[in-house]
Amino acid sequence: MLDLERIRDNPQWLDEGLKKRGLQALSPIILHEDQARRAVLTKLQNAQSQRNDISKQIGDVKKSGGNADALMAQVAALKDQIAKDEAEEMEIGARLHDLLVTTPNIPLDSVPFGKDENDNVEISKFIEPTKFQFNDIKDHVTLGEMNGLIDFEAAARMSGSRFVVTKGAIARLERSLAMFALDLLTLEYGYTEIIAPLLVNDAAAFGVGQLPKFAEDMFKTNTGHWLIPTSEVSMTNLVMDQIIDVKEFPLRYASFSPCFRSEAGSAGRDTRGMIRQHQFFKVEQVVICTPEQSEAEHERMAGIAETALQRLKLPHRKILLCSGDMGFASQKTYDIETWIPSQNTYRETMSCSNCGDFQARRMKARYKPEGSKKTEFVHTLNATCFATGRALVAIIENYQQDDGSIKVPDALLPYMGGIEVIK
Repeated sequence: MLDLERIRDNPQWLDEGLKKRGLQALSPIILHEDQARRAVLTKLQNAQSQRNDISKQIGDVKKSGGNADALMAQVAALKDQIAKDEAEEMEIGARLHDLLVTTPNIPLDSVPFGKDENDNVEISKFIEPTKFQFNDIKDHVTLGEMNGLIDFEAAARMSGSRFVVTKGAIARLERSLAMFALDLLTLEYGYTEIIAPLLVNDAAAFGVGQLPKFAEDMFKTNTGHWLIPTSEVSMTNLVMDQIIDVKEFPLRYASFSPCFRSEAGSAGRDTRGMIRQHQFFKVEQVVICTPEQSEAEHERMAGIAETALQRLKLPHRKILLCSGDMGFASQKTYDIETWIPSQNTYRETMSCSNCGDFQARRMKARYKPEGSKKTEFVHTLNATCFATGRALVAIIENYQQDDGSIKVPDALLPYMGGIEVIK
């Protein structure tokens, strides 16, 4: 959520930021509602003050034995006016709140202007796309089914489309990816491992920006809970309604969890294979820090994600998203795209976003700077270390051999129980 006070002071900041995202200016509407609400509040406060004054007069008149009927009639009229003003203030306040919570974050100055993914900027690249010594390059679906270790038909029978069953060495490979990523984060980079709820309430989903705008992208249970689309939701909300000691920063969390997405609006896209699923597993990074730390933490998180791919020797590139391609809550995002041989292109396998204080305002997550009596909002960041399904696709396809077997990357051998080749 954006800072209303900043919009009052600098409406141009909001409108220029929205223009970068390809959206219309909103400051005239927001400021109109803000001014209308403040006018009603002033009117309401005056009426309440007047009512209190007259009520005192009534007491004095009655004590002296006088007739207070006229004064009591004034109080009754003021009571009706106050009720109307309160209803109007609530109505305007609700409209203003809806405007603020559905307006996306403002891109940082370092974010390039652009309309869509075609305007994203390549920052770096790690090794050239895989070259094979054979011509019959297969996709992960064919390879998995050839080896009897990926079963889409069984998943469809029990759950429908966009689900998968993995078996044997492929299932172990996915578990190994998660263990490798968690060890990297916790043992080498000092993250605290978290196991948090997979079901969250409205407040938690609102806090990270999923509600109200993206309700259709999530699954809701009959208890009113939401299944998390990513463990970012649970880990970021660890600081909801908290005032954090500044000495604890940065807080660095890592979690391996199932994730659930309805994939609303993705009909016809990536219908074959494991790229876009309703249920998948992910190792996620979340950092909570001060505004002064967030830029460096953002670079560090993206660097960790790249390190993971480099150790797996997977060809990939780092992309800075343009203003028109960023997520709702982000003020700057890097995507890391890995080479998928069957598609002859790079596909997003990791995303790393700095949300600034956007989520913190929604969660009321604050800290008190040293020497200050006033609290400030924290900064929140999130990054994929592995969406294990997409990472599996990249490994299976890049490490395929001419007989359809799949070589296990050296970095995962310690987790594979002696399996070096999947066949």
